[in-house]
Amino acid sequence: MDFQFKAGTLPFLVSMPHVGTDIPDDIAARLSPEALLKPDTDWHLVQLYDFLEQMGASTIAARWSRYVIDLNRPPEDTNLYPGMDTTGLCPVDTFSSAPLYKPGQEPDEDEVRVRLKHYWHPYHSQVRAELNRLLAIHGKVVLWDAHSIASVVPRFFEGRLPDLNFGTASGASCAPGLEQAVVGAAQAQDRFSVAVNGRFKGGYITRHFGKPDNNVHAIQLEMAQCLYMDEAPPFAYRPERARDIQGLLQQMMEAAVNWVRT
Repeated sequence: MDFQFKAGTLPFLVSMPHVGTDIPDDIAARLSPEALLKPDTDWHLVQLYDFLEQMGASTIAARWSRYVIDLNRPPEDTNLYPGMDTTGLCPVDTFSSAPLYKPGQEPDEDEVRVRLKHYWHPYHSQVRAELNRLLAIHGKVVLWDAHSIASVVPRFFEGRLPDLNFGTASGASCAPGLEQAVVGAAQAQDRFSVAVNGRFKGGYITRHFGKPDNNVHAIQLEMAQCLYMDEAPPFAYRPERARDIQGLLQQMMEAAVNWVRT
């Protein structure tokens, strides 16, 4: 399978498009040693969000590395942040601007089309199918797009990233009530810093599927990885750090579920 999927009972789907670590052998043979460390992975999110099944949420988690194809980029590879530096649909460099491929081994347009067909479309088709299933049952649904990133990435932003970065496409991908419920739960504590529609406004998944007029409400959370793991190789999970943020994650998601059920 190209992803791990579990159907739940709540009107709530959690997508994890950047947790994948698998790379097909023919692509891996062309990658640089640094690329094979997969530093830009959203490490350990499945473990961090391990309470979701008990909650009754539907979940989908990518199998393939974002270096194969970025599931949170538009299929036509347009820039989601015009005028700002980003990585592309089939990235050719890391977040630290290191080349992903050995010289001359980058994918051409034909290969990108093949990757879209085999890796990108199946994930998005499953997201759409599950949203449609939940809509038919509940009439309204929340899509939570879960991400994490190193807390300091000079290529994309100055200084240290806030701990919790929410994106709702500047309010276009969900009703104001959902944003208020989730962000309100985050801001009810003073240990973790919070930003809303700052450097991260939500990627393609949030913007494409979030259609409040059609009763699909999408929100993205980009979380600083230092909250739950080591940010240097081998990128170890740190349960003693993770416990505190796990509790807040669950509170925020329960706020989203309570909102969508009203």
